[in-house]
Amino acid sequence: MKRGFYTIMSAQFFSSLADNALFVAAVELLRTGGAPEWQRAALVPMFALFYVILAPFVGAFADALPKGRVMFFSNAIKVVGCLMMLFGHHPLVAYAVVGLGAAAYSPAKYGILTELLPASQLVKANGWIEGLTITSIILGVLLGGQLVGPVLSSYLLALNLPGVENAAEASIAALVLIYVLAAWINTRIPHTGVAMRPLRQDPGKSLLSNTLALLPDFWNCSQRLWSDKLGQISLSTTTLFWGVSGNLRYIVLAWSAAALGYSTTQASSLVGVVAIGTAVGAVAASSYMKLETATRVIPLGIAMGVLVICMNFIDTIWIAVPFLIVLGGLGGFLVVPMNALLQHRGHNLMGAGRSIAVQNFNEQACILLLGAFYSLSTKLGLSAFGAITLFGLAVAGIMLCIGRWHAYNVRRYPREVVRLRKIARQDDSH
Repeated sequence: MKRGFYTIMSAQFFSSLADNALFVAAVELLRTGGAPEWQRAALVPMFALFYVILAPFVGAFADALPKGRVMFFSNAIKVVGCLMMLFGHHPLVAYAVVGLGAAAYSPAKYGILTELLPASQLVKANGWIEGLTITSIILGVLLGGQLVGPVLSSYLLALNLPGVENAAEASIAALVLIYVLAAWINTRIPHTGVAMRPLRQDPGKSLLSNTLALLPDFWNCSQRLWSDKLGQISLSTTTLFWGVSGNLRYIVLAWSAAALGYSTTQASSLVGVVAIGTAVGAVAASSYMKLETATRVIPLGIAMGVLVICMNFIDTIWIAVPFLIVLGGLGGFLVVPMNALLQHRGHNLMGAGRSIAVQNFNEQACILLLGAFYSLSTKLGLSAFGAITLFGLAVAGIMLCIGRWHAYNVRRYPREVVRLRKIARQDDSH
C-alpha cells in the first residue's frame, strides 16, 4: 500500500472514534436530561438527515477539491456540532450538525481510495479501512461509555471547563480534542494527482441556481448505478446492511437494558462486541474474496437476518458475547466485497465522489427511514424485542429478494453480467 493510505487510515480512525464515542455521550445527555425514549432513538435518523439532504451536492464537492481538504472541513463541522451541544442547543439538532460533517466526509474518505490505489487493491484496502473503522467503533463506544461513567467523568468535571455541568457534557468536551487531532491529520494527506472535476458554474446564474443544477447530475448518476447489473445488486445490499446496522447500534443498547438490565456504560461494551466480529469478518473478506466473486456473499445476509431474530432468546452475557461476535462477523464478511464492487462500478461509471454520494444517499435514507420507524414504534409502545424481530425479518426477506434479483439478472442478461465480471477480473489482475 502507498504511504498516503496509512495517513488516510489514521485520520479515519480518530474521526470515527470520536463519532462513536459521541453517540454514547449524546444518548446519556438525553437520558440525564429527562428526554423520552423516542428522542434517544431519534439520534440515529437525525445523524443520517444531512446525508440524505446533501447527497446530490457532497459528491460533486468531493470531486472538485483535494479530498484531504474536504475531510479537514468535515471534521471542523463536527467540532461545531459538539460545541452546540455544550452551549445549550438541543442535542438532536447539534447531533444533526455532526451528521452534516460526516455526510461531507464520507465521499472523500472512500473516493480517495480509488484515486490512490489500483482496482486490484480495492478489496484489500476496503477490508483494512473497514476493519480499522470497526476497531474505532469498538474503542469509540467503549470510550464513550467510560467517559460518561463515574471514574473518568469525575476527573473531567474537576477541570471546570466552560459549558460543562455533567458527565455527558464533560465527555463531549474531551471528544472535541479528538476531532481536532483528526482534522490535523487530514492536512497531511497527500494530493493523489488525479484531475479535479470542478463544480459546474454558470456566471449568469446565482449560487443557488448553480447549486440546484447539480440535482439533474445526481439523478443521472443514481440512474446509471441502479441500471448497472452488478451496481444495482451491490448498492441494494450495502443499502440494506447499513440501514439495519446503523439502527442496530441503538437497538443493542436498548436490548441490553431490557434483557440484561445494563446501564449505558455497560451496554456500550456489547455494541463494541458486535464491532469486534464485524472487524474480523471484514479482514477475512479482504483476504479471501475477490472483486468478481463478490455476489457470492448474498446468502450471508439472509443468515444475518435470522440471527438478529435469535437475539430475543438470549438473556445471559455468556451466550450474548459469542453470539454477537458471530453476528458482526457475518456482516463484515458481507459488506466488504459488496462495498468494493460498488466502488469499482461507480468509479468506472461516473467518478468516485459522485458514486459514493449516491451510495450514501441510499444507505442513509434507509437508516433514516428505519430509524424513524423504530423511534415512532418506541413512542407508540413497541418493545426492543419487537423491534429486533421486525429488523431480522426485514433483513432476511429483503436479502432473499436481492439474491433472486441477481439470479434473474444472470439468467436474463448473461452477457452483460459476464462482461462486467471480466472487467473486474482484468482490473483485479493489474
